[in-house]
Amino acid sequence: MAQLAKHHDGRTLTRLEELAQREAVSANFLVQILNDLRRAGLIESRRGKAGGYLLSRSAAQITLRQVVDAVDPMLLQCSVANEGDSGPTVRRGWEQVSVVLLHALEQITVESLAGNQGAPMFYI
Repeated sequence: MAQLAKHHDGRTLTRLEELAQREAVSANFLVQILNDLRRAGLIESRRGKAGGYLLSRSAAQITLRQVVDAVDPMLLQCSVANEGDSGPTVRRGWEQVSVVLLHALEQITVESLAGNQGAPMFYI
């Protein structure tokens, strides 16, 4: 998503092979992720020789939570059992962690991941 955001102008497609090479990921694995993102409406794809992928909307409008929901929704689910003496207490703790995590993921946009806003500034 960060690679697509770096080249996003609403028209320019990025080929699967380019994305795989830039991110050092196998094309076979990447296409599975891209299909999840497409089904979630976060990216668009075009087939054919001049085909490729692009963001479906501005990178500033796509949050990291939306990406995680599309690719691995179980990651955001609390799966701690509610059984035993400690179960309810431990579950409540993990639910609190989940709330904080979800809030943080909603604050991070794909645009921020694609840019150098967080890069350190060095002065000589």
